[in-house]
Amino acid sequence: MEATKEKMVDLKPKAEKVTEEQLKNLQLIVNKNNALQFRVGALEAQKHELLHQHSQVQGQIIKLQSELSNEYGSFDINLEDGTINYPPEDGQPRN
Repeated sequence: MEATKEKMVDLKPKAEKVTEEQLKNLQLIVNKNNALQFRVGALEAQKHELLHQHSQVQGQIIKLQSELSNEYGSFDINLEDGTINYPPEDGQPRN
């Protein structure tokens, strides 16, 4: 016995548009999303610039450490008063 398949016809007309409220809500959410994506992009660009500046400052620190080490034999300087912390001459750490 073979079952017959009847094709069902939906007589209810299909909507052409969403409601005005749904459209406004959709637009609001999509606009919020776009604004957030824009802000994230702007922050990433700012982050990239800051990382570049940080790298340059790191290079300046390395250069200054080298200059101080060449001139004073140490680049370990107390940032409060400028005291040079010389390494111990006997190779032992200071207490």
